[in-house]
Amino acid sequence: MAETIYTIPVNEAFEADCECPVCELKRRFESETVDYFAGPSLMEPDTRIMTNDTGFCARHFGQLYGSQAKKLGLGLMLDTYMREQISRIKKYAGKTGLVPVGDTDIPEAPVEEQEPVKKGLFRKKTAAQSGKDNLVKYLKHHETECAVCKKLDYTMERYVDIIFHMYKTDSGFRDKFRKTKGFCLPHTALLLEMAPKKLSGKAAAEFSDTVAALLLANLERIEDEVDWFTKKFDYRNVDADWKNSRDALPRGIQKMTGNIDVIK
Repeated sequence: MAETIYTIPVNEAFEADCECPVCELKRRFESETVDYFAGPSLMEPDTRIMTNDTGFCARHFGQLYGSQAKKLGLGLMLDTYMREQISRIKKYAGKTGLVPVGDTDIPEAPVEEQEPVKKGLFRKKTAAQSGKDNLVKYLKHHETECAVCKKLDYTMERYVDIIFHMYKTDSGFRDKFRKTKGFCLPHTALLLEMAPKKLSGKAAAEFSDTVAALLLANLERIEDEVDWFTKKFDYRNVDADWKNSRDALPRGIQKMTGNIDVIK
């Protein structure tokens, strides 16, 4: 199967010596996406509209801040983002509970409404309280927003589609798939869940059997490595070979949780 701009990243991830090729895809694309937002794109109008609207989650703000050479661009972006959010918060906190344009998915609380206090009793909610409720709704909604996460989630969905397409149409990729070290627990669950939706009955069963076998075999491998890592702290093993256990902890954590931050 001829490589394309879509299949090259997938092939590279499945050729990498890693505990989960899907995690590897995510790690690489996340790094590229953070670099994109930390670079000249911060000055592009479309990008600023997006970042003013959603901002970034705590994790990705931290990664952007860690890009030491991009502090001015990040400062300019943060300035306009904060100004936009201050404007929205003032509207949400206002007595009328106004909802800014573009946030229609967050329901507007009425100025007055009744809610139960005790059985058979009701009290009126004041306009001020309704405004505060609107603010809480907005802040909770906004907490889930992140420009990097949105781009990452969309692209990872496409990569999963490509993995199934390549598995179905490319025998070389199927061989490569079977030679991996399997997948982390979350991505194993994702692949098993998607298999019946992306493959025919027989192919889906074969795919699922392969994924499950890879999971169990490689969980046992890493557990043996973690076990030996702990035994190396016994004085009787001080001169023994570490074997493949020096980095067993981060690899084990990744395998169990899909946490890519522990992998250097």
